[in-house]
Amino acid sequence: MSASAVECARPRSVALARLRDYTELSRPKIAAFSLMTVAVGAVLGAWGMPSPAVFLHVMLATTLLAVSASSLNQYLERHRDLRMRRTLSRPLPAGRLRSEEVLVFGLLTGLSACLWLLAIAGWVASLCGLATWTIYVAIYTPLKSRTTANTAIGAVAGALPLAIGWFAVGGTWNIQLAALLVLLYLWQFPHFMAIAWLYRYDYAAAGLRMLPAVDATGERAGWQALLASVALLAVSAAPCLWILGGPMYLLGAMIAGLAYVVASARFLVRRDDGRARQLLRVSLVYLPSVFALLVLAQLW
Repeated sequence: MSASAVECARPRSVALARLRDYTELSRPKIAAFSLMTVAVGAVLGAWGMPSPAVFLHVMLATTLLAVSASSLNQYLERHRDLRMRRTLSRPLPAGRLRSEEVLVFGLLTGLSACLWLLAIAGWVASLCGLATWTIYVAIYTPLKSRTTANTAIGAVAGALPLAIGWFAVGGTWNIQLAALLVLLYLWQFPHFMAIAWLYRYDYAAAGLRMLPAVDATGERAGWQALLASVALLAVSAAPCLWILGGPMYLLGAMIAGLAYVVASARFLVRRDDGRARQLLRVSLVYLPSVFALLVLAQLW
């Protein structure tokens, strides 16, 4: 290869490396989860397929919001990430990105997302976006090192993106939206308890007060998972959601909900990594399944 070709290849390789770092900073899996809830909220809020143009803009704006929240979360936790094996290689603790550029990137993408939502979807959807961002970045993230109640706060931020989609398409506050938000809020407790158990030693090393890192027995985490899954089963059977989803939804939600209760109970009875992984897998099947049943009921 000639010298000029090598010189041309270097900027490209540097640019690709930085793109990979920013992609990792954005945590695509978490962003995808947020986008799923926004999309579900939009379809259910419109009682059918929403306007394609509005839907696309809302999805893109929410992507920026998720990217911002994740970036600023990692900016605030960059020193703690150095203490955990699973986060040690992230762009900030590994030194591949400077903290100043991540801070600017996170603030600009967050501001752009809220203004985009305001212009396209209205002030209520934009306010939901701002609330999601604020709770996750400014409240949940600092609380992780102070109290085990951080999960209860973080679950609010996890539920609110559904309201962004709902209000963006003209949906109004009603009992269906309230039930959906409660459903999404409760779903997160068994899901997070399973994750927190699997990474309890990392969390403890970093000084993060996730419940399994504080209670080494895992009993409190197990009880939280079980109680939340039982409450979730009851909420998913609420009459307002029957109207939204129909009999097929109700049948599917009961089957998925019972599986979630059983997985949570098994984790409570024997708190080990195997049972935690089973609970995590069930949680990752439960929510898309229930949401798919609700969406299909509207599109059919």
